[in-house]
Amino acid sequence: MGRGRAKAKQTKVARDLKYNSQDMDLDRLTKELHGEGTQVKDHDEDDPFAEGNYIPRA
Repeated sequence: MGRGRAKAKQTKVARDLKYNSQDMDLDRLTKELHGEGTQVKDHDEDDPFAEGNYIPRA
């Protein structure tokens, strides 16, 4: 009991994904799947106190 509303929502979302064409950049998706996507900069490199970036005092 109680799953009717949630199941209806899931059904609606699934139907929207199946039948409504969305603008997709297939070239970008292909590059991302093959590991040729843009490199995301790791923000831990900016923080000298982040784990692994410890700078010992002299």
